[in-house]
Amino acid sequence: MKPALKSALKTMSAGAAACFALSASAATVTIATLNNPDMIELKKLSPEFEKANPDIKLNWVILEENVLRQRATTDITTGSGQFDVMTIGAYETPQWGKRGWLTPLTNLPADYDLNDVVKTARDGLSSGGQLYALPFYVESSMTYYRKDLFAAKGLKMPDQPTYDQIAQFADKLTDKANGVYGICLRGKAGWGENMAYGTTVVNTFGGRWFDEKWHAQLTSPEWKKAITFYVDLLKKNGPPGASSNGFNENLTLMSSGKCAMWIDATVAAGMLYNKQQSQIADKVGFAAAPVAVTPKGSHWLWAWALAIPKSSKQADAAKKFIAWATSKQYIELVAKDEGWASVPPGTRQSTYARPEYKQAAPFGDFVLKAIETADPEHPTLKPVPYTGVQFVGIPEFQSFGTVVGQSISGAIAGQMTVDQALAAGQATADRAVKQAGYQK
Repeated sequence: MKPALKSALKTMSAGAAACFALSASAATVTIATLNNPDMIELKKLSPEFEKANPDIKLNWVILEENVLRQRATTDITTGSGQFDVMTIGAYETPQWGKRGWLTPLTNLPADYDLNDVVKTARDGLSSGGQLYALPFYVESSMTYYRKDLFAAKGLKMPDQPTYDQIAQFADKLTDKANGVYGICLRGKAGWGENMAYGTTVVNTFGGRWFDEKWHAQLTSPEWKKAITFYVDLLKKNGPPGASSNGFNENLTLMSSGKCAMWIDATVAAGMLYNKQQSQIADKVGFAAAPVAVTPKGSHWLWAWALAIPKSSKQADAAKKFIAWATSKQYIELVAKDEGWASVPPGTRQSTYARPEYKQAAPFGDFVLKAIETADPEHPTLKPVPYTGVQFVGIPEFQSFGTVVGQSISGAIAGQMTVDQALAAGQATADRAVKQAGYQK
């Protein structure tokens, strides 16, 4: 072999070895998240993180909401270490943190500015004063409506509508011949899908999941009234197949002009006001989530947050990623890519102080107030032994809440009566808390 060729081959193999060493030392961080628009945007912008951190490779697992919840729960309870970062919420974080299943988030970078993070969000993602997840976005719930359709019918949406008013508006605005439905609401079964919304309706109608001795209350007059109202409203004025519609399906219907009103998460405001994503961007109005007999528990409090399971083998790299994804810098990146109206809301005081955000997001101050006034400690008219506005803050709720959601979804689809759905739900909820030893 000629000396020059030998030398070239030697150089090449040294380069290949260096390359191999680099790729071998690169940490792969596997992220489980849901298929909501904000998370899709995070994946889209994540090459920026990889560019700044060449020693970290991101592997994305994007799932439908109910599936994500099942997969994350299975992974965390078995300690299988499939995921390094999980998108979980205000329900799971304190419970899993308390059980030692999550990595405590200490020693964040100085420029992270934890004090800038909205206190309600920090508190909701902590247990025993220790933070276990960083909020990606925080939401409450609110009413969206089409200003043009209201004006055409001479209707005026109050700042604080009642459910009776919502029903009257829906009757007047439903125009099925033109494919416009008076109201869109979650009907898709799941403790975090139809039961998140349905529980707020029950709360404001004066109901509660359990009395102070942990006896289920699903066959109470308040539950019957609330769920009958909700089911009848969707059957009469909702879109076809409402029992299959969750947040994403209703967001699509609303942004394409099919719904006159929609009551759901405040995070949707940024998407509905974004002209690239919404056909009604200049026609959408907003108001508080409706109330019935009590304002208590009428609007929820939720955070989608990023947490690191204790079973992760890449905790340091995962921490670097979640600090970046929830940072002020990341918010600037989204603003540049999608516009200020679409930045992840509810997490940072500095976002709400930005003149650009105030201008682009007329709903900003309203949303922040809704988040800050939701009260998970006192979610119902009568006292309860649990915390949580749109969920019951015990581990068993994930299971029985979903089963109850399936029955109520069945009532919307006309497969059973409301009474049958609630009787089945009552038995399921009672059995779950009895077996877990809560009932006194």
